[in-house]
Amino acid sequence: MAPPTRRRHPARTLITLAVLVAAVFAAIFAGTKWSDATWSPKLALDLEGGTQLILAPVAEDASSVSSETINQAIQVIRQRVDSSGVAEAEITSQGGSNIVVALPGRPSEETLDLVRTSAQMEFRPVLTYAAPQPTTADGATEAPTDGATDAATADPSAAPEATPAPTDAATGDASADGVVSGTVPGTAATDDPTEPTAEATEPATDGAAGPTSPSDAAYYITPEVEAAFAALDCTDPNNLTGGQSGPADEALVTCDPDGTVKYILGPIEVEGARIANASSGLQVTSTGAVTNRWAVNLEFDSEGTTQFRDVTERLQGLQSPQNQFAIVLDGLVISAPSLDPGVIISDGKAEISGTFTRDSATALANQLKFGALPLSFDVQSEEQISATLGSEQLEKGLLAGLLGLLLVVVFSLVLYRALGLVTVASLGIAAVLTYGVITLLSWTQGYRLSLPGVAGLIVAIGITADSFIVYFERIRDELREGRTLVAAVDRGWERARRTILASDAVNFLAAVVLYFLAVGSVRGFAFTLGLTTLIDLVVVFLFTHPVMLLLARTKFFGQGHRLSGLDPKRLGATGGTRYVGRGRFVTEPKPGATGAASLDAPTSTLVAAVPGAGGTIAERRAAARAAEAQAAAGEQPAEEGAVATDDAVTDTSPPDDPGASGTGDDVRTEGKDA
Repeated sequence: MAPPTRRRHPARTLITLAVLVAAVFAAIFAGTKWSDATWSPKLALDLEGGTQLILAPVAEDASSVSSETINQAIQVIRQRVDSSGVAEAEITSQGGSNIVVALPGRPSEETLDLVRTSAQMEFRPVLTYAAPQPTTADGATEAPTDGATDAATADPSAAPEATPAPTDAATGDASADGVVSGTVPGTAATDDPTEPTAEATEPATDGAAGPTSPSDAAYYITPEVEAAFAALDCTDPNNLTGGQSGPADEALVTCDPDGTVKYILGPIEVEGARIANASSGLQVTSTGAVTNRWAVNLEFDSEGTTQFRDVTERLQGLQSPQNQFAIVLDGLVISAPSLDPGVIISDGKAEISGTFTRDSATALANQLKFGALPLSFDVQSEEQISATLGSEQLEKGLLAGLLGLLLVVVFSLVLYRALGLVTVASLGIAAVLTYGVITLLSWTQGYRLSLPGVAGLIVAIGITADSFIVYFERIRDELREGRTLVAAVDRGWERARRTILASDAVNFLAAVVLYFLAVGSVRGFAFTLGLTTLIDLVVVFLFTHPVMLLLARTKFFGQGHRLSGLDPKRLGATGGTRYVGRGRFVTEPKPGATGAASLDAPTSTLVAAVPGAGGTIAERRAAARAAEAQAAAGEQPAEEGAVATDDAVTDTSPPDDPGASGTGDDVRTEGKDA
């Protein structure tokens, strides 16, 4: 009785692969119609050229410009550039002081601003704010008019609040553009943001007495500060470039990046370097429930935790807007959240909540996490640079890849004959899928293909071909042991699958380690190596194996045509024993052996079963019983029994010879009458 087989649907697997490939290219097509996608991947700096900026450090004390601070600045700039989606950027030091930033292609103005923005991040208390337009001397410290309030402080309940994580943040929010205004729910009803606070309008006290706190508006808002505040026009783009944070122990008059509000801020209380981490995500309540509101989670180091605790404790006793603290980057207020009433943040973990979108929350988190630089920098030069290698080197790399692919194809056709066409088709599918994925990543993730990346693609040809060789050799080994092609494909896949998975796992692990430990262009090699390793698994599982299942059912491959590459005789199976189904095996004599059959024609002997020749447990037991019966009769199974010619299998045993059947199993003979 034949063993049960699992139902296989190779056609469905091939359809799944076709849908996957179609989805990749359909996404690219949609991107070319409704976005800025292209049908070819973007190229890196070494192949396309780009923009180069040279940054010179600005420091009052030259001794503060050390190699450690320069390396730290390079790391921050690299994180900024990577967070913007630009790949293959080159950021290096020049002469131990300057920093050279080379961005491939035509980077966006936002990306260039991330490089140009080199000031330190700082936390300052808000003393007062007003509409962005300049005012007269009489109204220098007044808050915005009703019309300005509508534009700059649209909703009093929309001010973001810093709350201890993971407790539930109160309502309050920053608008999508980061403008902060309004009061916090729960504050006194008499608080009116359109009216200046007493501290903000009180004349400056005697400087000798000193400020009572960093929020002492009477001390810090001097006549000079009032004049600068009144004259500041935040609607003028020239006043939104930033770059000057002002002295750390004095008031700062500045704008928000969008020019909708202008502020007077107190001295620095917490430096941006004290931020340990920042991230964005959906807000979580005190009970652990996840809301649909986006928030920014902020965490300070040990020193920053102490400083921020003191700030929140002091701000709790103040009225709006002096219960807000401003986050200043490059001299501009990127956020000014107010505090949740009655909360003192003592663990250094705060949550800024509000009407954030996913993009605005991510942008603020990136600014908080990567915004602080150990030094300030001036842009010394900015120019376009040409490709260091150019299209000629790219063409040589592609030519090398095509040559390697051609050699693999020739090798496969010589070694595997028609079976080598499966290798060619598999490599073609892998190449199409790789091209589509790289092009898609180039559009969606900003990936750029560099020359080391091209080298990774070339190496992948050998990795992919190796998987096919392992599979095909397993199938041929099974054919040498006497199995039919259908059985050999199944058994060979079970054994080859483990080897392929282990091999690709090692390659992928090496690519991951190389990617995270290396920098610069080496990461491009690691990325393409890891990507093509994953695609190799997809192709082997979704294309190569299903195709072999279909080919095993054809006459050309199934019967072992001499040009198929799967001919048992050419594989050295002559003289062995192979299973032909229904508990029967065919033993083919070696050339020159004597026996009942004629030596003029290829012969084979049909026996009931042969011990150890494979098959199911029942088949091996039947083989053992047949061998015992033949041993008892003193017969040789290789010389007596049923003899098969090319056209038929004829029973040559005497009618009463027990060796004709061997066991109680039904052993049938086939063919024409003798």
